[in-house]
Amino acid sequence: MIQPNKAALIELANYKMPFGKHKNQFLIDIPEAYYTWFQQKGFPQGKLGSMMQQMYDIKINGLEELIYTIRREF
Repeated sequence: MIQPNKAALIELANYKMPFGKHKNQFLIDIPEAYYTWFQQKGFPQGKLGSMMQQMYDIKINGLEELIYTIRREF
C-alpha cells in the first residue's frame, strides 16, 4: 500500500504560485487549463514544476477536495 507523504501534501495544499498571472494564488485555485498548457509545453524544472505536475494529476482525477480538506485542517 502506498503511504502518502503527509508533509508534502500539506505543503502542496498551501503552496502559492510565485510568478505570472496567477502569482500568489494557491496552486489548487489555478484553473486546470493552466496546468494542461504546462503539461503540453513542459513544467518548470525543480520543486515548483514537480508540484505543478502533482496538481495537474490531482485536478484531472477530480481529487481537488482532498487538497481543500488538507488546507482547511493544516
